[in-house]
Amino acid sequence: MSLSTQVLDAAKERAVMIATAESCTGGMVAAALTDIPGSSDVVERGFVTYTNQAKIDMLGVSPATLDTHGAVSEEVAREMAAGALTRAPVDLTVSITGIAGPGGSEFKPEGRVCFGIADKTGVVSETVEFGAPGRAVVRAAAKDHALTLLLKRLQSL
Repeated sequence: MSLSTQVLDAAKERAVMIATAESCTGGMVAAALTDIPGSSDVVERGFVTYTNQAKIDMLGVSPATLDTHGAVSEEVAREMAAGALTRAPVDLTVSITGIAGPGGSEFKPEGRVCFGIADKTGVVSETVEFGAPGRAVVRAAAKDHALTLLLKRLQSL
C-alpha cells in the first residue's frame, strides 16, 4: 500500500481533514494525495506558496520572520503550517520549505528542507538535510517525508 493511501486511510478512520502548505515541492504532496480516488473525503486544499510574498499573503507568514530567519527555516515552516490551519477548515496541516537546488549557500545548503506539522494541539517543526542529489530527488524525498510526518501524526491521534 502506498504512503499516500496509508495517509488517506488513517485520516478517513479518524475523520481528519488535511491541508498542505508547500514551497519547494510546488504541490507535490497535495498531488500525491489527490491522485487517489476518494481523497476529497479528507484533503481540503493545498497552498502552493513558492515566493515569500505568497507565504505572507496566503498563509500569514510574518515578513519579520522571513527577514530574520529566511524562507528556509523552521520558524517559517511553523508559521506556514499554522497559517494553513487557520485559513482552511481542517484538522491537520503539513508545510514544506527548502532548497531543492541547484544552489544554496554555506549557511543554507542545497537539500535543506524544513517541515512543519500543525493541529489543534500546536505546531512542531524539523529540518532534514537531504544533501545535493539533484532537484528532482530532493523534491521527491521532501514529498515522501511530509507524507510520513502526516501518517505518524495521524497514527498518534
